[in-house]
Amino acid sequence: MQLRIVHTTEFEYDGQATASYNQARLTPQTDADQIVVHSRLDVQPPPWTHAYTDYFGTQVTAFEVLDPHESLQITSTSTVHTHRADPPEPMLGWGELAEPEVSDRWTEYLALSPIVAPTDDLLERCADLRADAALPGEAARALCALVHEEMEYRSGSTNVKSTGAEAWEQRSGVCQDMAHVVIGGLRSMGIPARYVSGYLHPKREPEVGETVRGESHAWVEWWDDGWHAFDPTNDGVPGDRYVVIATGRDYTDVKPLSGIFTGARTERMRVDVQITRLA
Repeated sequence: MQLRIVHTTEFEYDGQATASYNQARLTPQTDADQIVVHSRLDVQPPPWTHAYTDYFGTQVTAFEVLDPHESLQITSTSTVHTHRADPPEPMLGWGELAEPEVSDRWTEYLALSPIVAPTDDLLERCADLRADAALPGEAARALCALVHEEMEYRSGSTNVKSTGAEAWEQRSGVCQDMAHVVIGGLRSMGIPARYVSGYLHPKREPEVGETVRGESHAWVEWWDDGWHAFDPTNDGVPGDRYVVIATGRDYTDVKPLSGIFTGARTERMRVDVQITRLA
C-alpha cells in the first residue's frame, strides 16, 4: 500500500512571538516494513533548520524562527510504501528474556517510569498472566486483549500529561493511554516494551485516490527476538494501513512537536491530518 500523509499544525499567537525554538518528529522511518518515497517539512515563517537522528533512531528536525511572527505553521508531507509481513509466533522463553543479552541491551525499555508505572491491581493481574503463559509473547498478547476489553476509547477523558495508571483507574483514555498501560504491564513482567507513534488510515479498505481525515496514532512493540508490534486500541497486529514515525520509552520521547517561544502566549493551535491511499 502506498500512502500520502499531510500533517499540518498551526499556532496563532496573542500578539507577536519574538522567537520560537522547536523540534519536529514528523518524518516517517524507512525499515523492513515501510519505505519512505518522499518526505518534506515546510515551516512558515521560514526558519533556520538542522536535521539529526536521535538516540532512539527517529529523524528530528530542529528549527528556529527568530523574526517576530503572529503565527507559525508546520506542514509535513510524506509518501510511504508499506508492506508488513505477518508476525512470527512467540519464540523466546522467560529464561531467555532474563539473560543479560536481553535485559542489559534493552534496559531503558524495562524501566517503570511514572508515566507507565502500573497500579497495584494491574500488577497483580500481570503476575497472573505471566504465571499462566508458557512464553512471554503469549503473555503480551493476553495483556493487550485485557486492556482492549476493559478500557473504553473516549476522546477527552485524558490529556497528553495523563499517566497510564490514571487512565487504567478510570478505565478510559485514548491510544496514547492504552499504549502506556500495556507498556507498564509488559515491563512489570520483564518484557522489554516500547512506544510507537505514527499514523493509521481510518478505513479498513482504503480506496485509491480518496483523501480522508486522519490523526496521529500510537501502539506498542515488545521484544521477542525482534520487535513485535501490536495495537491494543484496535486489538490487532498493525498492517499496511500503519505508518511508523518514531519509537521511544513513552510519549515524551516521540512528541510530534515540542519547543518554546517568547513574546506572546498561544491563542489557538490547530492540527489537521489528511491521508490518501495512492496505490
